[in-house]
Amino acid sequence: MRKVPFITREQAEQIDSKFPTPFYIYDERGIRENAERVRKAFSWNPGFREYFAVKATPNPYIMKIMQDYDFGFDCSSSAELVLSDAVHADGEHIMFSSNDTPDEEYLQARSLGAIINLDDITHIGTLDRLFAGKFPETMSCRYNPGGVFRMSNGIMDNPGDSKYGMTKAQLFEAYEMLKARGVRHFGLHAFLASNTVTNEYYPQLAGQLFELAAEIHGALGIHFAFINLSGGVGIPYTPDGTPNDIMKIGEGVHEQYDRILVPAGMGDAAVYTEMGRFMLGPYGALVTKAIHEKHIYKEYIGVDACAANLMRPAMYGAYHHITVLGREDAVCDHLYDVTGSLCENNDKFAIDRMLPEIKMGDYLYIHDTGAHGFAMGYNYNGRLWSCELLLKEDGTVQQIRRAETLQDYFSTFDTTEFASALGL
Repeated sequence: MRKVPFITREQAEQIDSKFPTPFYIYDERGIRENAERVRKAFSWNPGFREYFAVKATPNPYIMKIMQDYDFGFDCSSSAELVLSDAVHADGEHIMFSSNDTPDEEYLQARSLGAIINLDDITHIGTLDRLFAGKFPETMSCRYNPGGVFRMSNGIMDNPGDSKYGMTKAQLFEAYEMLKARGVRHFGLHAFLASNTVTNEYYPQLAGQLFELAAEIHGALGIHFAFINLSGGVGIPYTPDGTPNDIMKIGEGVHEQYDRILVPAGMGDAAVYTEMGRFMLGPYGALVTKAIHEKHIYKEYIGVDACAANLMRPAMYGAYHHITVLGREDAVCDHLYDVTGSLCENNDKFAIDRMLPEIKMGDYLYIHDTGAHGFAMGYNYNGRLWSCELLLKEDGTVQQIRRAETLQDYFSTFDTTEFASALGL
């Protein structure tokens, strides 16, 4: 699969004249087309809802697009709850799935009417204290099967080493405790593997969760309002990868639903998802400019973005494809490390990458940064967060978050003594 930028060099130059590089840009048309595919893939389930993982791209303009498809929001912090409230999401459209949760965040979620997804059985005691016995009618619990999660195509993850979720025995006990506290409708949630690029993951996970829900339903007589498959459906970051087929994934989940839940008398259960990477990853890019070249033991291209703008390559060694705008069809015959300016040697967007010859002033388009890109930014070395832009369906560009300034960076100091020197 060839990776094709959704802007040209000419567009990058025009944007740069108003919003200097580096900048993040998102493709509204691509986001909407993908959202429609997701909705269609699960249309067989009347209660289906995608709860977009706010952590992936926490921007209200992106969230408003999701609302056009009746999607909700998966939140794990106070700020994400505030964002959901700011776009006027009601409680049914907010899933609060957190861990090691402060008291005030549970109270905040409760005040919004959010669906609370409990990560641990001990948190029920916390809610006893916070809610004074007035539990919401609908609650969910997060499951961790332990051990190792394996798939036939070789994908493997290690839930037993994960801090999230409850054991099976704890899950049964938790549902009994919640039932005794007046909860009437229940959800089951699990996340077992990250960034799977296979059509098998969701159906396999769904089969496990559906069977578990049917077992709990039979043993405790509780009503499961929904089964939440969480996230984990990924994207191919390398150009030789094959994207997931969301229609086939939806069909696979449908087959498991009809095989397990319908015969168990649970055919009214909604299927929920919480995709961030799949919803936004390919529809965002970090655009940066080549500003230096260095010829020592290796050939280096220095750009005006750094790991503070995109952490994944430095943190995980993650691959992000790079296109030199205007040279999409040029031969990749130069071996480069593409680096940022941080005082860390891992501040590299690419290592030993074959690219076309790069000249100073060229625009480098870093693909698949629409999720967990801007959101993971930080300020090491005092580097500032870039702006975020939205390429509208009509071709215009809207700034949906301005670039951070030095005044922003310094604003949290007690500036009584240093205000004048810092220009505040």
